[in-house]
Amino acid sequence: MNINQASDYGFRAVLYLAQAGTKVVEAQTIAQNEVVPMRYLLKIMPSLIKAGIVRSQRGVGGGYALARDPRDITLLDVIEAIEGPIRLNRCLLDEGYCSKQGPPDCKIHQALADIQQKLDSDLSSYNFADFLE
Repeated sequence: MNINQASDYGFRAVLYLAQAGTKVVEAQTIAQNEVVPMRYLLKIMPSLIKAGIVRSQRGVGGGYALARDPRDITLLDVIEAIEGPIRLNRCLLDEGYCSKQGPPDCKIHQALADIQQKLDSDLSSYNFADFLE
């Protein structure tokens, strides 16, 4: 399982904006400083905006800023904003995929669900304020 490149770029953009504080930053500045191709940055920013992580400002002096305090934005928030829910197995997203109809008949399902809960918890335990210290 890999986190895709878009999520990595999302992490970089959100961290850059967290470092900028309340300042509105142009997309080009983020792209250059975080070594993110501009086309990728412009592709992921709408997802971050829709998730309420980033806000945009149009016009002269426009750009992007965080929509929430960095303490309230986790790694899981960014991944799910860009990639959607991450699941170790599709049956964790929808038990209908399991030919054994999921728990309690499928012991593997419960093991994967436990691991999934730990993964979500670990990704949620890191917020962007942590990276500013």
